[in-house]
Amino acid sequence: MTQKIEEQLQFAREFAKNQQLAESESTYRSILQTPAQHNSIIIATQETALYELGKLYQEHKKVDQLADLIRTSRAVLGSFAKSKTAKIIRNLIDLFANVPNSTDIQITIIKDCIEWAVSEKRNFLRQGLQTRLISLYYEKCAYNDAIQLINTLLKELKRLDDKNVLIEVQLLETKVYHALRNIPKAKASLTSARTSANAIYTPPLMQASLDLMSGILQSEDKDYKTGYSYFYESFEGFAGQEDARALTVLKYLLLSKIMLNLSDDIDSLLTNKTVQKYAGRDIDAMKAIASAYSNRSLKEFETALETYGKELSSDPFIRSHFSDLYDTLLEQNLVKVIEPFSCVEISHIAEIIGLDTRQVEGKLSQMILDKVFHGVLDQGNGWLFVYDEPKIDATYGAALETIKHMSNVVDLLYQKASALN
Repeated sequence: MTQKIEEQLQFAREFAKNQQLAESESTYRSILQTPAQHNSIIIATQETALYELGKLYQEHKKVDQLADLIRTSRAVLGSFAKSKTAKIIRNLIDLFANVPNSTDIQITIIKDCIEWAVSEKRNFLRQGLQTRLISLYYEKCAYNDAIQLINTLLKELKRLDDKNVLIEVQLLETKVYHALRNIPKAKASLTSARTSANAIYTPPLMQASLDLMSGILQSEDKDYKTGYSYFYESFEGFAGQEDARALTVLKYLLLSKIMLNLSDDIDSLLTNKTVQKYAGRDIDAMKAIASAYSNRSLKEFETALETYGKELSSDPFIRSHFSDLYDTLLEQNLVKVIEPFSCVEISHIAEIIGLDTRQVEGKLSQMILDKVFHGVLDQGNGWLFVYDEPKIDATYGAALETIKHMSNVVDLLYQKASALN
């Protein structure tokens, strides 16, 4: 029996190698249907067959068959140890990660597996699956569903004092609240996660993830200097583990330098040996933005955004901060253009800047309200009147201060006169 099942595994691999998908699938299924009879070799072979068949479905983008494999594999997993069962199911679900547009079917299959784990009283597996479900809700932007599940799971994990899963859920909570733009709650969740992490050994990737979120939240408060420190720690953690997220964090590092107006430091940062292997369009895009900001050129900035649109707009964090950067650059350019004038046509400013007249008019009105400069818009004629900054006459302040003191003196004299009478 043992020799036969090992031969079947070799046949299945040969079929898969020769792109004979139907024959390979049939052979793998035959292995999984073989009674294990507590034979360790058969159990190990069935475990391998599960992984390889799942990998085969992944390579051919057969998500329905992969989902069905996870459901039907429970009959085989009954003879496995509980810890091994949890590991196998999680690994099979992880195969969906490289299949595009599979989020919905992942959510469905994970909910199904959670129900099975509850019925089998496999709490450790259920908690792991619920954590994965939260991350999928986050990816799908189903934030309310994520928050509800997080609140339920956190109560249980705090009672059980399971620090590893607790940190992961608290980190997910931080991401969800950040996505909802509830920064105070995001900070509170991250503080809880870091406190839990200090109590145990934290794996390098989890520590890098915590540092990444710390850098993001610091950057949201415009503290790019502190954010850069966290991003650097995170980059070293991901790069040390050869994780793909290292490239994203490297872009955040460069973003911090740009926002700090330290574009000159970018070249020295990119000469680092650890950084050089990430060279490509993503890094070229950040360098182009740094150059445009350094030159105070709105045209260069727009050209960079157009040339590297995919690289710069795919990340919400970078996109939001570049929006602020664009506004700052636009204000600087407008102030520079209107500086020589006391009265100028808005159409002339728009022509110099290279933007639409309405867009320039809207920005100028916002700048006047924000007191970036003093002026008035004559929309009827399309003119902008620019005034000198009004000088505050200190005489008025001094006069008011004198009157205040005189009032105090009169009050005191009145009180003394009343006392004498």
